[in-house]
Amino acid sequence: MTVPLGKILIVTKPGDESALALKDRMLSFLRSRNVDAEWCEHRLDGCVGETVSDRCDLIMILGGDGTFIGVARLLHSFGVPLMGVNLGRVGFLAQLHRDSWQEWLDNVLAEGFPVARRLVLEYDVLRRGVPVHHGLVVNDLVVSRGELARLIRLSVSFDGIDISTLRADGLIVSTPAGSSAYGVSAGGPLVHAGLEAYCVTPVCPFLNSFKPMVFPAAGVVGVRVEEATGEVNLTEDGQAVVRLEHADEIVLRRAKKDLLVVDFGQRAYFEKLKKNGFLTEK
Repeated sequence: MTVPLGKILIVTKPGDESALALKDRMLSFLRSRNVDAEWCEHRLDGCVGETVSDRCDLIMILGGDGTFIGVARLLHSFGVPLMGVNLGRVGFLAQLHRDSWQEWLDNVLAEGFPVARRLVLEYDVLRRGVPVHHGLVVNDLVVSRGELARLIRLSVSFDGIDISTLRADGLIVSTPAGSSAYGVSAGGPLVHAGLEAYCVTPVCPFLNSFKPMVFPAAGVVGVRVEEATGEVNLTEDGQAVVRLEHADEIVLRRAKKDLLVVDFGQRAYFEKLKKNGFLTEK
């Protein structure tokens, strides 16, 4: 799908001088070409105001992958395509190089831009059967032990079928886009970002008792805290933490809406993996 360019919202990383300077240059460039462009800083209490609800065609995020994830979590329900200009170190999600934005916008103004869908997960934490927390997962959800080096006991189910119980430092549930982060570092699979599936990867399982698994997006994964000899935490996209109790259950499913992102194509995707050491060059 190719989308013509109309109104643009530029979102910057809070307090980042390089992002603010780049924003000024972008706004000047776009307005000189009679493109309706607005700007806001990424804050939990901002960005979701009239500018977005007034129907943008594109949201350009100036920052690193963390900023991209934060904005995606906040704005994904609006169904507006996101494009990240990488001002960080890695740039898995914020793909456009900071020196390439003007050339890219010139092409987009002439031809529009392709859009791809990315799987997002939503989840509930059930305590004695009652939902006590609801969240969204763009990259990954991690269930982990607290400060003490003690294993936690977790059980995993799929569509109501008990699969396994394990003792481990934790468990990672990754979207395809997030599989290249903590999950693959813990020995999980590298899942192509375009697939409709998500993966569950244990962190240091005792006696290697649970292998990483990939599940179809249509299914529901349950993770239950069977025993906790210390603190157990749930970390959502590395940006929010929820304290879990014994017998709490996390129920994960595909979100009602996919995340829309600018599609840089298959070649760019594999080049990104090569650049970051996931694939070997010839």
